[in-house]
Formats: sequence, C-alpha cells, structure tokens
Amino acid sequence: MLPAPLLPMRSPSRRIRAILALAALVLSAAPALAQVSWRMTTEYPQNNISGIGLTTFADRVAARTNGFVTVANAFDNELKINSGEMPRAALDGRIAGGDAFAGALSGLDPVLGLSTLPFLVQSADVARATNARARPLYEKAFAARGLKLLYLTIWPATGLWSDHALAGADDLPKLNLRAYDANSSAVMRTAGANAQFLPMDKALAGLKEHQLNAFLTSGDGGAGRKLWDFLPHFTAINYAMPVSIAFVRSEAFAALSEPMQREVMAAAAETEQSQFALLAHRTAENYARMHDNRVNIAEPAPPSLVTALRNAATDAIAAWETQAGADAAAIVEWARQQ
Repeated sequence: MLPAPLLPMRSPSRRIRAILALAALVLSAAPALAQVSWRMTTEYPQNNISGIGLTTFADRVAARTNGFVTVANAFDNELKINSGEMPRAALDGRIAGGDAFAGALSGLDPVLGLSTLPFLVQSADVARATNARARPLYEKAFAARGLKLLYLTIWPATGLWSDHALAGADDLPKLNLRAYDANSSAVMRTAGANAQFLPMDKALAGLKEHQLNAFLTSGDGGAGRKLWDFLPHFTAINYAMPVSIAFVRSEAFAALSEPMQREVMAAAAETEQSQFALLAHRTAENYARMHDNRVNIAEPAPPSLVTALRNAATDAIAAWETQAGADAAAIVEWARQQ
C-alpha cells in the first residue's frame, strides 16, 4: 500500500516553521548519535600487565556502551609520554587519559606513593585490601587535579635485576641502579647503592649505554622489556607490590551522559577484577619466561641483603607518613599488622 501523498503547505510561514522544527530535531539528536573516542596510553608494552589492563578496558567499554565509547590505546611509550607526564598530557588534551605507574605520580600527591613503600605488603590479598582502603585518597588526589580514577592494577612483587649474582648486602655498593620512584631511590642510596629514579625509557637507554647494571622492577616489568639481554640475574627481594592507576580527564568523563558514565565505570570495575585475577598466576608465568631466557632467579633473596634494605627503609617510610598525612599513615599501620 502506497503512503498518502503529502498535502502542499499553502502558507509560507507554516512551511518555514516545519523546516525549522525538522532542523531542531536533527540538531538535538546529533549529540546522542556522535561516538566518543578516548586516546589512552601506557609507557609499557602491550603484553605487560599495564598494557593488558588497557586492552581489557577498551574491550569492556566498547561492549558495555555498544560502541558509543571507544578507546584507542598506545603502548610502549609510543606517544613519548611517560607515567609522570600523563596527568599534564591529559589536561592539555594530548590524551584523554592513560595507565600510569603510581610511584611516578607521587609528586602530584604523596599518597600516590603508598603502594611503593618498601616491605609494607607481602601478599596479593594484603595489597588488594590496602589499596581498597587507600582508594578514596587516590580518587581525591586525582579529582583535585581534574582527573577521574578508573581502575587500579596491582603488579607482581618488585625484585632486583642485575648483571651479576647478589650474594648479600656487600654487593649493594656495586650497583648503579635504576629505581622507580623517589622513595625507592632514597632507600637504595641509604643501603649503599648508587641509585636514581628514572622513567623506563631513560633507564633502558642508560642500560644499553652500560651506565646502569641493575634495575628495581618486577619480573613483569623486566620480562616485558627483555631485561635478561643485559641483566641475567633476578633477586626476589619482594620489595613492594606497586600499582598503576588508569584515569581519564574529568572533563571527558563528565561530557558523557549519566547512563554512559555508569557503563564506563562498570567496565572499569570489570577490568580491575580481571587484572587482580591475572595477578594470581602472573609471577609463575613471568618466572617461566625468565627461565626460558636463562635468567638466574634467587628466591629467597640473601638474608643480609633483605635486612640491609629493610633497615634502610625505616626513615623513608617515616618521611612519607609525615608528608602524606594521618589518614594515609593509618593505612600503613593497618597494613603492617596484617
């Protein structure tokens, strides 16, 4: 059956009003039809735990929003934006957000260095509970700078990669060591090592130029970067279980409708759960890759080495507590009792 023909409008004014009404309808619908794409980045490879998190988040967001919100990821410092630079890059509009190593963000707010405090947590469960208690403080620190926290990734325990086996505390002064934040650099220097805090790209350059002979990082960070090409020894000192934090510019998040915001945060929660599940077997997977590449893994670490590092950590933790405030210090005290 053919539709009835449209009757001609006899009045020009009626015709104009109809055209204007149609234009208003199209314009009002346009924002609802427009897709949103977020550019996000990490300084780590795609197969690193940080890269896996961003990949998972992109998949979950696209699925939950039916493609309305998409995430375009850049890995392995492709954009030349390291973790410490990501907040400014997001606020400047170069990226929407990213996944940043939390220790590198402690200059924004000391509380963001909580997860890299030495020897505070020694298990995944305690790390998860500690970060759950700290999360409101993390969120507050990010929000104060125009950023929205999405999810946390807990990394496998940090160890020492070196070009020779470490027999004990007497080997520490022989290390030209890359630390991963200001606190770890201070601890390692106090223990006798020549340590400096370097972003991963600068640290790798220093390693290739033989300016460094040791790295403080996890098996995950080392395996992803194939540190075994230069540093074939890994000493499992269980220094910390740091986190990386995924975030987006608050303005970009606020531009979404409330239903879309809920779906994005649901995707973030699913990603965080998936990342924690990954952690359960991540160390074993990393060790297998390391063994395949002839890395000598010292586990447990020499007792005198660990004792020297624990003793060196005391002042750094006390200084951090003073800077971070009473709420953060209370979380540290709770974690010590676990």
